Amino acid sequence: MLAVRDQAQVEGALFGENGAAEALRPGAVVILTSTVGPEAARSTAARLAERAVLTVDAPVSGGPVRAGNGDLLIVVGAEDTALKTARPVLDLLASILTVVGPRPGDGQAMKAVNQLLAGVHIAAAAEAIALARGLVLDPGAVVDSLKHGAAGSFMFADRGPRMVQTYDDGPEPEVKSRLDIFVKDMGIVTGIAKDAHVPVPLAAAAEQLYLLGERAGLGARDDSALVTVLSPKSPEGEGR
Repeated sequence: MLAVRDQAQVEGALFGENGAAEALRPGAVVILTSTVGPEAARSTAARLAERAVLTVDAPVSGGPVRAGNGDLLIVVGAEDTALKTARPVLDLLASILTVVGPRPGDGQAMKAVNQLLAGVHIAAAAEAIALARGLVLDPGAVVDSLKHGAAGSFMFADRGPRMVQTYDDGPEPEVKSRLDIFVKDMGIVTGIAKDAHVPVPLAAAAEQLYLLGERAGLGARDDSALVTVLSPKSPEGEGR
């Protein structure tokens, strides 16, 4: 079972010096839980197939807390033999497990759609809280008032309080999802959308916002820090 950040780490873990692929027996199964994009999953599966090793493309969504509770959303692309072997492990991790298709890459395609929505929702939450600060509203009250209404979303309810905490004098919010992960994921979204000739203007705008955050030195911070790109923490940025 492989849970790493990006395709470079996938290749290092499997095919680099002392990589796992050297030790896997024919018929073994690799469960790829990382978000790397459809083509990367397919190429990884092809290299493993040369060693008679099977691949289950099973990117996960939900973060470390839900992972610890076995409450992840997992979308799967795998042929039947590989999926049957991996299923007991996946069932322990997932509260929702959807088999998208029979090929590695199918799960990644579905995860890209998920990340489009997640990335846009976080960016929209950041805009909303930035506007609230500009209007000299209490951002905490804004989150509490709106998170359960029609304008709410999981990301607004989850990231909103951490965005508010960003402006407190206390410690920075715990890093539950690094901002540079969404730089990677939104790059995957816009890249495969371009290949499919599907316009994704909201995803493209959100990607630029994450890139601005990374350029501002926020890459290793929790992605809720994105709000400070639009509404700086300094007093000059408040109410103006």
